[in-house]
Amino acid sequence: MKKFKTIVIDDERLAREELKSMLYEFSEIEIIAEAQNGEEGIEKIKELKPDLIFLDISMPGMTGFEMLQKLEDIPEVIFVTAYDEFALEAFKVNALDYVLKPIDPERLIEAIDKLKSKDDFESEETLSRKDKKLTTEDRVFIKDGEKCYFVQLSDVRMLESDGNYVKVHFGKSRPLILRSLNSFEKRLDNEYFFRANRKFIINLSWIEKVENWFNGGLQVELKSGDKVEISRRQAIRFKEMFTF
Repeated sequence: MKKFKTIVIDDERLAREELKSMLYEFSEIEIIAEAQNGEEGIEKIKELKPDLIFLDISMPGMTGFEMLQKLEDIPEVIFVTAYDEFALEAFKVNALDYVLKPIDPERLIEAIDKLKSKDDFESEETLSRKDKKLTTEDRVFIKDGEKCYFVQLSDVRMLESDGNYVKVHFGKSRPLILRSLNSFEKRLDNEYFFRANRKFIINLSWIEKVENWFNGGLQVELKSGDKVEISRRQAIRFKEMFTF
């Protein structure tokens, strides 16, 4: 049975102890650390790389949401809080679940079941797709808050880094995904998608025009009218790839 390395982050010691005692009933949960504030949570996440965190929202100094914004690689998140008004915001950051204090044991079981179900699905998907780069022929599922999209990658003209998120541009939509641009670059086939600079990946089939730009770089204009600068280093690679 897979064990999920877990960190409990809450500013109240008694709340941490109560949650840990409940989690000890789940053989698949391995508690590897706890933290009493967001700053300590960030340190332990970077050091220990957990699969899962149970995270309080209202903490002194830094809220749970602010803590997540400072992380590049975010584990699965189950929010545990006394306040229900943050639920919508929690799911906007792709939280796995949102459990209210005092914790109902049945509700905690539901949250852990979601974790196991998601892991089972992703394990099957990984076995079949882990070596496959995504091309313009592929479709991808995107969830942004309450909205869901099933998008043909040929329709995605570019991906834009926006803090800890990536903005996916297709049609008039620009949903946000809580991931790094580097992670998208690894999944996308570079025959179809090109890393223009630190902030943008562009769909090569959308390029309408290319012109020389400052400091040895290039600027491309997409069929949508968007203009994206290709950095000097990437411009060299671009020319090597496409010079006749």
